[in-house]
Amino acid sequence: MMNEVKTKKHSRGASFARSLLDAWSWLFLILILGFFEIYAQTQTGSTFLFRIHNLQSISIAASQILLLGLGLTLVIVAAQIDLSIAFSTGLAAVVMALIIRAAGVDAGWMIVGLAILAGLGAAAAVGLVNGWLVAYLNVPSFIGTLGTYGIARGAALIVAGGATVSIRNDHTRALGNGDILGIPIPLVVAGVLALGCHYLLKHTRFGVHTYALGANRAAVERAGVDVKKLLIKLFVLSAITAGIGGLIYTSRFSAGAANAGEPILLYAVAAVFIGGASLTGGQGTISGTVIGAFIIAVIQFGLVYSGLPPYWQFVAVGLVIIIAVLVDQSKERIVGDRS
Repeated sequence: MMNEVKTKKHSRGASFARSLLDAWSWLFLILILGFFEIYAQTQTGSTFLFRIHNLQSISIAASQILLLGLGLTLVIVAAQIDLSIAFSTGLAAVVMALIIRAAGVDAGWMIVGLAILAGLGAAAAVGLVNGWLVAYLNVPSFIGTLGTYGIARGAALIVAGGATVSIRNDHTRALGNGDILGIPIPLVVAGVLALGCHYLLKHTRFGVHTYALGANRAAVERAGVDVKKLLIKLFVLSAITAGIGGLIYTSRFSAGAANAGEPILLYAVAAVFIGGASLTGGQGTISGTVIGAFIIAVIQFGLVYSGLPPYWQFVAVGLVIIIAVLVDQSKERIVGDRS
C-alpha cells in the first residue's frame, strides 16, 4: 500500500514537473517582460511594456524571426534541419529588388507582384534542391543545407553584383512600412502565415505525417507514406517562408541584400527550440515558435533599451538556447522515468 502511495505521489510530481517544463517559454516571456518593466520604472520613470513604439518595435523584430522560423519548425519537427534559410531570404530579397529597379521608379503593382513571385520562385528553388539532396541522395540535412547555404549565398551575391540593390518604389515601401488597422504589415503577414502553418501542422494529414516522420521514419515508410515527397514539400515550404522574409526586408528597407537573413538564422533556430521543438524530432508547435520569436525580440529590444551594446544580444540568445536544450532533456528524462 505504501509503495502504491509513493508511486502515485511520484507520478503526480512528474506530471507537474512536465507541465511546468512545457509552459516554461510562457513563464520566461512573462519573467523578462516583468524584468524590463521594473527596470524602466526604476531607472527612467517610464514604462517599457505599455508604450506603442516599444510594442511595435518588438512586434516587427519578432515577425522577422518568425518568417524564418515557421517553415523551419516544420522541418525540425520532421527531425531535419535547414541552414540555408538565411540565404533563401537574401536571394529572394535580391531578385525582387533587381526586377523592381530594372522597371524604374514608376513600377506599378503588376511589376511589384511579378517581382514578389520571382523572389519566391528563387527561394523555392533552393528548397527544392535541399529536398532532393535529403530525400533522393540521402545527404544528411545538416550537410546538404550547409552546402546550399553557400550556393544560395554565392548566387545572391553574383546576381546582386556583390552589392546591396537599392530601389525607389512607393508600393514596396508601403508594403514594408505600412499598417492595417494600426498593425504593421510585416506582423500581419507573419501572423497569417503562422495561422496557416499551425493549421497545416495540427489539422491536416500532412501535419500528422510530419510528426510521425520525426518520431519514427521507419514506421511512416511501412505505413505507405511517400517520405521523399514529404521531405521535398517540407524543405520547399521552409524556403518559401524564409523567402517571404526576404521580400519583407526589401520592402522595409527599399533594398535587397544577399545577407538579409544571415543575422536572423541563429534567432530563428533559437525560436523553434525555445518554443518546445525537440532535437530528435516529433515535437514542436507553431504557437511555441511564435512565443520563442517574441522572447528573442523582447531580449533584443530590451537590451538596447537598457543601454547595453548590441552584441550582448548574441550572448543572451545563446544562453537561452542552452536553457531550451536543457529543458528538452529534462522532459525526456521525466518521460523515461514514467515509462
